[in-house]
Amino acid sequence: MSFLTLDLNLLRVFDAVMTEQNLTRAAGHLAMTQPAVSNAIKRLRESLGDELLIRTAYGVKPTPRAEALWPSVRSALASLEAAVTPGTFDVSKAHATFRLAMADATAAFWLPSLMRSIEKDAPGVNVRMMPLTTREPRPMLLRGDIDLAVGFFPGVAAQLSYEIASPIRHERLYSGTYVAVMRRGHPLAKQELTLDNYCAANHLLVSFSGRAHGLVDEALAQLQRERRILLTVNQFFTAGRVVANSDLVTVLPKHLIASTGMSEALIFKDLPFQLPAVHLDMLWHERDARSPAHKWLRAHLEGMQTVAARTAPNTSPKPDTA
Repeated sequence: MSFLTLDLNLLRVFDAVMTEQNLTRAAGHLAMTQPAVSNAIKRLRESLGDELLIRTAYGVKPTPRAEALWPSVRSALASLEAAVTPGTFDVSKAHATFRLAMADATAAFWLPSLMRSIEKDAPGVNVRMMPLTTREPRPMLLRGDIDLAVGFFPGVAAQLSYEIASPIRHERLYSGTYVAVMRRGHPLAKQELTLDNYCAANHLLVSFSGRAHGLVDEALAQLQRERRILLTVNQFFTAGRVVANSDLVTVLPKHLIASTGMSEALIFKDLPFQLPAVHLDMLWHERDARSPAHKWLRAHLEGMQTVAARTAPNTSPKPDTA
């Protein structure tokens, strides 16, 4: 194959198929028919001497050659797009609707700032919140059900760190710590929180799936200990209300305690065992990576790291030291 004879339009089709991981969605993005997209990929296969994309039950899977090729193709197309369509993005004149997915406490922590920015600077931008009921939001992004997911996605972030050809992009926004949370009048409020009295208490677990097992239980199992989970809920706000009005103990990210709306009724204590840090990650699809409006939204989110670091010590209740 000679580069001089290669139809460069085929690379644009290749980029769209790699981005969507689906021929039908790629065809819609390119305003082409699916047979035309299939024919273009066939021609590129013949030119490069590689299968490139293998059909699966859920779309297409790239070959190692396609995975190695795509970053260079994507970078080159992005440079050409920037050169051909320079211009600046005026958020005050933009019209866009963003569909976001995040847990209730994360939304309560971040949305007020976003709404102030939209009201002030982006009157044509709307936001639609979608329910987040999983630690695996990639299917929603792949289907185009949402534009952005924000939350704690440890398994996803770990995989994306080494998956070169994934169409899902991610960025870490914030890292914090877990703490034990209880009502101010709890029997343990004025005691040192030890492993023994922690395990003896009744517990509430925030679980999107309803599964009564989490990071805390894995950590306790390593110590050959366990706890009784009396209740599981799927919202941080509900967790705050229940814990503030019972003797249940829960574990929450410290920076999200204020988002429960019950911080005045709650105290937090350091856990008597080690847990990994809790990370707030932002996930989006490659199809939106170069969208000026989407870039504006991501830039606003990136500012959360500074805001969270500045406000968390003031908005989180102080540990009870009495």
